[in-house]
Amino acid sequence: MDSYSSFQNSASLVRVNSFIRSVYNWMAIGLALTAFTSYYVASSPALLQLIFGNQLVFFGLIIGELGMVFYLSARVQKISASAATGLFVIYSVLNGATLASIFLVYASSSIASTFFTCALTFAACSVYGMVTKRDLTSMGGFMMMGLIGIIIASLLNMFFKSPGVGMVISYVGVLVFVGLTAYDTQKLKMMALTQPADLNGDVVRKGAIMGALTLYLDFINLFLMMLRIFGSSRD
Repeated sequence: MDSYSSFQNSASLVRVNSFIRSVYNWMAIGLALTAFTSYYVASSPALLQLIFGNQLVFFGLIIGELGMVFYLSARVQKISASAATGLFVIYSVLNGATLASIFLVYASSSIASTFFTCALTFAACSVYGMVTKRDLTSMGGFMMMGLIGIIIASLLNMFFKSPGVGMVISYVGVLVFVGLTAYDTQKLKMMALTQPADLNGDVVRKGAIMGALTLYLDFINLFLMMLRIFGSSRD
């Protein structure tokens, strides 16, 4: 019995590690595509003019990105794994195009240093989410309420345009996305532990894509909040 239990534990560990590795690989691909697209657009005056000089194009891209996230979340079970992967890749590229605006506001060295700080913070939170034995479900619910508060406050501040309120939102945002990163990582670990060993490969792939999208959004939002706090303006 002990040998059988040991075998089961080893098989579960292999399955979890394989799934989590797939999630992070796709997340890394998404971030790389976003970074490359953002830098490429920022280096092209024609593309900058097309995207940021035309509100119809800019808001069209934003709406398109939101639509892809909602569509993936709602329909991932009904579409193929290749379609889910394609949507994630396209979303990463479109997000990179709109994020090119940070190169117009912040110094490149500041963007690079903030990205490095964000990567270390994100890695630490993910490791905590993977190894902690504490159930983070209640914390995740609290962080989701905090996220809703951030969205509402950000929308209101678009009208009031208060730098002080904006900075408070950024500090709170860092705390919220730090917590969400740990919570989402633990949720993905539990998903991998509870999924059947003979689960269809396409289903596993779609789960990895959705996990990658979740962590990708955590990383991007954490990065943007940190950039507002630590970023230095372009000369």
